[in-house]
Amino acid sequence: MTRTILYLTTAVCFMFACQSPAELPEIVLFENGTGDYSCYRIPAILKAPEGSLLAFAEGRTENCGDFGNVDILLRRSEDGGKSWSNTQVVVDFGTLQAGNPAPVVDYFDPEYPQGRIFLFYNTGNVSENDMRLGKGIRDVHYITSEDHGKTWSAPVNISEHVHFNATTSKGHLDWRTHANTPGHALQFKKGSYKGRIYIPANHSAGDPQEGFNEYRAYGFYSDDHGKTWSVSPDIDIPSSNEAIGTELPNGDLMLNIREQNGKTKRRLVALSSDGGATWKETYFDSALITPVCQSSILLFEQKKQSILIYSGPNSTDKREKMTLKFSLDSGKNWVKEKEIHPGGAAYSDLVQVNKEQVGLFYEKDFKQLVYKVFTPKAILSE
Repeated sequence: MTRTILYLTTAVCFMFACQSPAELPEIVLFENGTGDYSCYRIPAILKAPEGSLLAFAEGRTENCGDFGNVDILLRRSEDGGKSWSNTQVVVDFGTLQAGNPAPVVDYFDPEYPQGRIFLFYNTGNVSENDMRLGKGIRDVHYITSEDHGKTWSAPVNISEHVHFNATTSKGHLDWRTHANTPGHALQFKKGSYKGRIYIPANHSAGDPQEGFNEYRAYGFYSDDHGKTWSVSPDIDIPSSNEAIGTELPNGDLMLNIREQNGKTKRRLVALSSDGGATWKETYFDSALITPVCQSSILLFEQKKQSILIYSGPNSTDKREKMTLKFSLDSGKNWVKEKEIHPGGAAYSDLVQVNKEQVGLFYEKDFKQLVYKVFTPKAILSE
């Protein structure tokens, strides 16, 4: 009997440990009605330079609405996501709104050889509807951490450079609303734009239009580690909204964008060969169906063949069916998809945990923010 149990244990180890399982049990990081907040939304996740995982979210005090007393929260994991710290408040804008967390690591600043984390976020003093009418102020800030997210700097307001007085190829427009991605921002790791920090974003231009058609996705970036900023031209598609980006294997920038008016029920893609200074191509990806919702994208980097991974609700009607999709040719074809949760699902973010695993941080059933680990190679071989 003992020998039989030993054989069974060895077989289980072989199947589920040695073979790198496709997925592991999920962990609830934030749950509505617990702690000091009524609601938790807007996940963003980052791997710090020394390997810790940083999971950010908005803590909404009164209800689940976008506007109100909203703080940005953080939980850290130092063991690859198996256990997590208590919740830390990293941004508190008094009784007003702080949100749209967009974290990124700067690996190439010689003043910070161990790496420095930037957390970009927005503040607002009126609702989105009032901002569309030009009745409020929407600012863009960042804070930094030199100790892998344990402590944070005072905020720096960069609104004058990336929002209010931003200069584009068409000159300054009447920009009103503003939102960072939300989800992780990015830094170029190779080629002519190595070191460039890039934050996908969106704004509204001019008076409100039907279907939010005054919205435009764009981005802002820095080539000197946050000292000065430049602005990408708008994505010239009406109602292009929340965007998230990645550097492709050939060095191109890809943005994956929400269409706020819901006309096509597909994700909008924009490509740039010059680090976001211009856009060479925009198209709706017929394989990436979506309701009106945010999604995430990540280049899972490997020596032989990197994998482009997409996460989002796999439905045209409802925020449901959180699904991963995989491409081996930079998004030209999506060769595999895996449904993660069949029920309610909304915003998400992806992070590369190590050489074998990717983490998904997503909104589940409109009441929890959960973290789950996957092995892309195992999913692709299913």
